[in-house]
Amino acid sequence: MRKDHRPYYIKQLHTRAQSLYVNHFLRPQFECLGRHFNFIQPWYVEVFGGPVRLGEHVCVMAAADNRVRFSVWSNEKDIAGITVGDACLVSPGARISAAKSITIGNSCMLASGVYITDSDWHDIYNRVTLGPARPVVLKDNVWVGDNAMIGKGVTIGENTIVGARAVVMNDLPANVIAAGNPARVVRELNPDEQPFFTRGQWFEDAESLHRGLQAIDQGMLQGNTLLGWLRHAWFPRRGE
Repeated sequence: MRKDHRPYYIKQLHTRAQSLYVNHFLRPQFECLGRHFNFIQPWYVEVFGGPVRLGEHVCVMAAADNRVRFSVWSNEKDIAGITVGDACLVSPGARISAAKSITIGNSCMLASGVYITDSDWHDIYNRVTLGPARPVVLKDNVWVGDNAMIGKGVTIGENTIVGARAVVMNDLPANVIAAGNPARVVRELNPDEQPFFTRGQWFEDAESLHRGLQAIDQGMLQGNTLLGWLRHAWFPRRGE
């Protein structure tokens, strides 16, 4: 990992600017946005339609070439839309598209390029209509790997891991690892032998966690100067 050449106060200003952007531009598009959110490059997060709800301590990471999209498109009224629980992680390139209802539980992790949808978006025979939608549910502490797809009507049980590039078209039980196309169970997990540690538990003492992360940042950026950062930005040296 390359060194961050920014002075600590510059990084803090950048973090503050991201929070201001979220509150001004994104918050009005969410029906609910919980406390202590963390959006990284929020200008590459797109919210279309609604309702879309995000819980507390949610981390959403986007990038210029991997936008995050929350989209709700339906011809029905009073639909559930998209609900993302507390302490979830949404990585660059993730797309969540609902025509009826997508519910993601607490402490879930969506890796880069994940696609979750509750609809085929076109009927099999009538290609100009949306076709039927069926709700998608991810229970607590589900981890979905890079570029995996979860289709309509799927329920994934608590603690289950979906492997990279898997295509999930049928329900998966709790406490398993599934992989492949179509996804199949390849391993069972036993929480009695080794208990899970979830993102929700990580945030139980949020203030202490925040202070600890700040101390790490200060230590890693110690000695960085404004002139040094500008020199690196305009005249980088090999290996920097």
